[in-house]
Formats: sequence, C-alpha cells, structure tokens
Amino acid sequence: MAGGIGSRFWPMSTPEYPKQFVDVLGCGRTLLQLTTDRFKGIVPAENVWIVTSAAYAQIVHEQLPEVPEGNILKEPCRRNTAPCIAYVSWRIKAQNPRANIVVSPSDHIVADVKEFQRVILSSLKFAGESDAIVTLGMKPTRPETGYGYIQADLSTASARNREIYRVDQFREKPDLATAKEYIAQNNYFWNAGIFVWNVNTIVSAFRIYAPSISEIFEKLLPFYGTEREQALVDERFPLCENISVDYAIMERAEEIFCFPASFGWSDLGTWGSLRENTAHDINGNSLIGNNITAHNTRNCIIHTTEERRVVVEGLDGFIVAEKDGVLLICRLDDEQNIKQYSMN
Repeated sequence: MAGGIGSRFWPMSTPEYPKQFVDVLGCGRTLLQLTTDRFKGIVPAENVWIVTSAAYAQIVHEQLPEVPEGNILKEPCRRNTAPCIAYVSWRIKAQNPRANIVVSPSDHIVADVKEFQRVILSSLKFAGESDAIVTLGMKPTRPETGYGYIQADLSTASARNREIYRVDQFREKPDLATAKEYIAQNNYFWNAGIFVWNVNTIVSAFRIYAPSISEIFEKLLPFYGTEREQALVDERFPLCENISVDYAIMERAEEIFCFPASFGWSDLGTWGSLRENTAHDINGNSLIGNNITAHNTRNCIIHTTEERRVVVEGLDGFIVAEKDGVLLICRLDDEQNIKQYSMN
C-alpha cells in the first residue's frame, strides 16, 4: 500500500512526494524500495502489486522498474485501506484464484530483515492451509500511545503453528496510563498493519462483512487486466465507503490470529521515531548526511543529505532538516507544529 500523502517529514517529504518515496534513512533506497527489498526471496517481482494514488503511479514505476506496470494499481481517490485491499485482492484473484497474499504498508522500516522473512514465510504457510487471517503483532518495547494494539490469547497456541495465537480483540490507540497497563499484561502487541491471508479468505470476508465494497469489485471481475479496467475503477472506486480494513474486517471476522514478532519494526510516524530507529553518536545525535559535524550538540536528528558540509553547534533536542532549498530547525518537542509550516 503506497497511496498515503503523509508529509510529517517536511521538508524532506511533501503531499506531492510523500515519505514512502523518500530516502528517509540516507541509505540510497527509499522506504518503498526497502519494503520491496524485504520480500526478495519470498515472491518474484512479477508477483509484487503496488496500490497507489494515480498521482504517484509514475514515481512508483521509476523507483520499482522491475515491477510490471500492470501491477501498479491506481486509486482515483483516497478511500482508506479497506477499498485499497479489496481492489488488489479481486485483481489478484482474477489472475490467480489460489494466491496467498501479504499486505504491507510501504512506509515502515524493519531492522532484522531475516527475522521478518522467517515470520512472513511461516505466516504464509499457516494462512495458505486454512481460512485464517494472520496479523503481525509487534512485541512492544515501550508504552506507546501512537499505535493501536492487538490483544492475543496466549493461553493456547495454534496446533499448526506454536508461534501463532488467536486474537481476542483490537484496541484503539490508548492514553499513556492504559498503554502502561497493556505492557504489564504481556499479551498486547502493536498493530503493524501487516496482514497475511489466502485470496479466497479475504474475498469471502469482504462479502460477509463489507458487502457494499465487495459488490463493486466483484462486478469488475470480467474487466480486470483489460483496457476498460482503469476507466471502470475510476468510475466506481469513489463509491466505496471510506473505511479502514481494521473496522471493516479485522474487528468483525472470527478466524483472526496474531503472530507476535520482533524484528525492529517502526512506522516512522515522526522525526522523533526516525531518530529512535537510526544510529546515534555518543551524544545521542542521529546524523543522516554526507558530511555533518555536531559540536556541543545532543539528542538531535540532523537530516541534510543534499548539503556538502553541515556544522551544528550548541543544540539539544532539535530537528535540523534540509530539502530542495528549504531548511527546518525545530525542537523535537514541538514537531507537531511542523504541519502548519509545510502548508505555507
């Protein structure tokens, strides 16, 4: 899923060029490219599907030339994750009615790729042999209020996979006191928004729990892969309810399982989370750029990949970021105010 318009990393990202298309980590690969890199060895490039806004389709093609252009599905408007997932599910079903599918956001990071691949392959086997929906639950490392949580029943593991457990319920983003309670109970996991299922399982779930959405994409079955597909999608996609897959399916379906996992996951929702998930110098600074010198500077994130030489003196707890001639200097504690500046 690569249709988000997040500009939380302004000036590095903008609504015209959101974070999934940016080299956030300064490693030479964008978040979208890193996401597809993680699936190498699991699926070939011709089995990778990208759902994105029509406005971003050319960017996706430029960054992922190995993915067939026909596998880049264009949303004419934003309708949240349920219609996005429904569209690609019916599109895949039209081509391979027995496919097993992994749904992944394109703007997250994973530190331990080998462990990620192991978990994905194990989940694919589990979902492919049953009618189960598997969601990956990240083992929490702190009482985080910015993530939704999955409450799992750890009393009994699945007989077919001892690492997988039934989901009791999904929980909304909590306040700090509630998040601390979740952490103390040990059976709550961050909801990473990564799902594994067989195509028939998810299509059936849409038919039962979101029939108005399923009807739209079911009627398009004769046209997928034809010249008429895009025009019909442009016409009917806007009729879909604007709803997340969590509300439409996950919180209502019965055969929902959780795979608790730990592979260094983050959704990189803030400059602060980027700092937490990148290497620090001895003073707690994350320095992302070709030639950065920090004097008497602590607990900062400095992202200046386009500048030949950057010197920062005497800052503590700041963001310093530059992109396309725009320079941002802002306290990390005040980064919620960045959005108003990005719109000016």
